Amino acid sequence: MSAADVDLLHTVSVDNITPTRKRTGHIALWISGLLLVALASLQALHASGLTSWGFANWRPVLYAYFLWAVTLCVTRVVIHGEEGKKSLFVLPAALFVISMVVFPLVFALWIAFSDWNLASLTGRKFNGLDNFWQMTQDPFYWNALYNMVIFTLAIAVEYAIAFGLALLLNQNIVARKFWRVTFLIPLMLSPVALSWMVGKSMLETRFGPVARFARWLGWEQPSFFGSPEIAKLSIMIMDAWTFIPFMMIMILAGLQAMPREVLEAAEVDGATPWQKFWQVTFPLMLPVSITAVMIRIIFKLKLADIIITVTAGGPGGATDSVTSFIFREYRDRSNVGYGTLLAIVYLVIIVVAMTLLLKLSDRLVRRTTGRL
Repeated sequence: MSAADVDLLHTVSVDNITPTRKRTGHIALWISGLLLVALASLQALHASGLTSWGFANWRPVLYAYFLWAVTLCVTRVVIHGEEGKKSLFVLPAALFVISMVVFPLVFALWIAFSDWNLASLTGRKFNGLDNFWQMTQDPFYWNALYNMVIFTLAIAVEYAIAFGLALLLNQNIVARKFWRVTFLIPLMLSPVALSWMVGKSMLETRFGPVARFARWLGWEQPSFFGSPEIAKLSIMIMDAWTFIPFMMIMILAGLQAMPREVLEAAEVDGATPWQKFWQVTFPLMLPVSITAVMIRIIFKLKLADIIITVTAGGPGGATDSVTSFIFREYRDRSNVGYGTLLAIVYLVIIVVAMTLLLKLSDRLVRRTTGRL
């Protein structure tokens, strides 16, 4: 037998798959799938208190899912041959995503419609839509949503500052590399460390250097977290100081990648510096700018660590974000069911809002680039 006759890759065509082989693969897949459904249904009924039959935890269901996933991957090759091998490049990753994302989400929905307080001795009880009606009448949650709108709108100011810094650092200024590294330092710090360094130390009312400087300027009793308005502004400034460098470095990378021929052509046509920026630089930078802003919005919607460390949502919940409010609902009140419902509603709001923003931004980019 020559080397050319040896099937090194063990190629299995559709013609080589016998009916018995296909039947065996289907039977194995059905048995593993039915086993998974049976164990999951039995455990769900047991957890709901509808039957005494069940397990102490969901671990057997996890084992059944793992068995079904392995069987599914194997039977893809057994039934479909080479086409099944192609699916193995994607199928394990998809099954892993299901186990790490879909299952926890389903479990969260199960908890969201429950009255489950860890401080109670009665345990979990199904309460239907009670948590949802409680949310609609919760002024602190709606205040947290309102704060998130204000915090998110502040990104426009952060973007303007980041764009200005990127334009400055893109010029041939003295010690340009030094300033680039200096402006990136806030991004290298942990938000918790920033909270203690700035919020708990520099902005401390009695001995903080910023408070002393404010008294020197004439502010008799400086309090950066005493009133709701000033507290919100202080939180926004600390968060912006941390993440403005992120947008700045993305915009700076876009400016350096922008073709110089376009700017030189604008200069030849007699365009002023403002015209070059508004009619050439800004439109060309729009895709990069939208990407930076979108990522910044995602980070902003998760704002919690600075608020939890510095104000804990105070005064009176005035600085609460949705994430920090949900965190305190879990930590301080141990209300797992209500906190989970708030998190799911917030997730739905984020998905809908980001989808609309992506559609609007795509339309804006197409319209702007069509004019160039």
